[in-house]
Amino acid sequence: MKALNLILQFLLFLLLFSVHKTVAEGVTPEEAKQLRDEVREMFYHAFDGYMDHAFPLDELRPLSCEGEDTLGGYALTLIDSLDTLALLRDRERFTASVEWIGKNLQFDINKTVSIFETSIRVLGGLLSAHLIASDYATGMGIPSYDNQLLDLAEDLARRLLPAFDTPTGIPFGSVNLKYGVDEHESKITSTAGGGTLTLEFGVLSRLTNDPVFERVTKNAVRGLWARRSKLNLVGAHINVFTGEWTQKDAGIGTSIDSFYEYLLKAYLLFGDEEYLFIFQEAYSAAMHYLYNDPWYVEVNMDSAAIVWPLFNSLQAFWPGLQVLAGDVDPAIRTHTAFFSVWKRYGFTPEGFNLATLSVQHGQKSYPLRPELIESTYWLYKATRDPRYLDAGRDMVASLQYGARCPCGYCHISDVEFHKREDHMESFFLAETVKYLWLLFDLAVGPDNLVENGPYKYIFTTEGHLLPATPQISLVQEHCSYFGAYCNQGDFKHEPHASDVSADSQETNGSRVSGGWVRTGFPLDSSYLEASPVSGLIKGLCPGLTHGQKYGISYLASVDTTHEDNSAKQKDTLVQSHALIVVSDHSANQSLSGDNNDDNVEESSEREPEHDPSQS
Repeated sequence: MKALNLILQFLLFLLLFSVHKTVAEGVTPEEAKQLRDEVREMFYHAFDGYMDHAFPLDELRPLSCEGEDTLGGYALTLIDSLDTLALLRDRERFTASVEWIGKNLQFDINKTVSIFETSIRVLGGLLSAHLIASDYATGMGIPSYDNQLLDLAEDLARRLLPAFDTPTGIPFGSVNLKYGVDEHESKITSTAGGGTLTLEFGVLSRLTNDPVFERVTKNAVRGLWARRSKLNLVGAHINVFTGEWTQKDAGIGTSIDSFYEYLLKAYLLFGDEEYLFIFQEAYSAAMHYLYNDPWYVEVNMDSAAIVWPLFNSLQAFWPGLQVLAGDVDPAIRTHTAFFSVWKRYGFTPEGFNLATLSVQHGQKSYPLRPELIESTYWLYKATRDPRYLDAGRDMVASLQYGARCPCGYCHISDVEFHKREDHMESFFLAETVKYLWLLFDLAVGPDNLVENGPYKYIFTTEGHLLPATPQISLVQEHCSYFGAYCNQGDFKHEPHASDVSADSQETNGSRVSGGWVRTGFPLDSSYLEASPVSGLIKGLCPGLTHGQKYGISYLASVDTTHEDNSAKQKDTLVQSHALIVVSDHSANQSLSGDNNDDNVEESSEREPEHDPSQS
């Protein structure tokens, strides 16, 4: 009954807003062009403010027109802005920025930084700009460029690698760029922090022909997924040494959001079906246990009991992800609900309580987040429904009249009273204005790198552009994983053992130092020319089981003892999916038809290599 009352309140909330909102006239093509130009001016107001008053510090204080170091002290906002400059075809500033970074940036510094933020903002920004500057097909190639950004990206990533030396393969949350992981570093990290590294590290592996970066981040995803609940839900925080969940709230927002995002996008960019398999199971569970049409709630990962009836602003990326997954109808309904909160306050607060229909206490701010704008862009791209242009126009108006400050755009510390805070996150230039500009440029008749460029692009969670070039999106690679190979075309691969080890005494770090088998990173350029990229979605190798392709078997067993605490799950049979990891030796045997049950063990029951109390 409580669940029914909650749903009725949701519907009443939507009805009230649909009745009282003013119906906006559709955005005309001429107005769309004006809005696109206005968003361009918004970018330069903030970018010039940063360059004039904050550079080379990390971020801008737009009220006081000063700068501050917030992440590592290496011109963070400039790095985060590089591919937006390229998207706007600002050749002069893009070239000058790339050259300055190549000559002046260094990471041999005594700074402890977030693995997650450094990867998505700095590593992603460097890689995206490198791929644009080094390729004349983008229209923004730089004649004097000599891979300086790629060299910096590789140096930075190697300084992050010590964080992955844990018994679970899930990385620490922070690392010192000069000295590695501090002995007192917290062993607790978020699911998003450990599972949102695959795109940047994977692209770096493809560009450097060194698979170590892709391997450690893929192992981190496996480490998280191996510890999912019987409902195929993951929690928010986990101990990277013991593998125990320290916060079991499952949701699609804070601390978990981009874990789902990178599962699908890693498949789209790299063609690795293991990511797709995990995404399909994770997405299905999220829609079954978290979705209260049109909202999403947080539940206990084991029982699915609702623990937090809250819309938090990071959930707003989800409709855009659903568009990429092809599930557009629920995306439309959820976006409508989320946007009704924006309409009510002029911005989305960090938290909106669905039980009281009010801003959650202590979560009243709007730090210029892009997620709702991002989903608006993707839904317009998928449907061409003019309502999304109307939404974009409202968002521009809110930012212009509520957040614009003398030197940039300010955080809103209280959405109810539109109080301003003297800070501007770098992602405002990397994402927020980028998605707004793309939205209106698409309406005018797109003429930009994303829509008309030589490649299809995947956006990282920081909005950086990663192209599906033949070097990155290897069309045959998904056929060569873990001993599988395809007997077709002009290419052949020797079978090789799975890189998934069941040896519980081997940590991720020991694998790094022990060397890796190079799979899927051919040095012969003729390999890349054998079969051109035909699209982002790639086929499967025929005649291979999931275990043969991945070295992993998912065995379903019925759990009849589980008591369901949610109304949605009554009379529903819950499947338990145990993750079985096959050792290299047994993977070879399975390919030859010989199976040995002694060579498998359940990874979720592995003991950590180190006693946490001794570390």
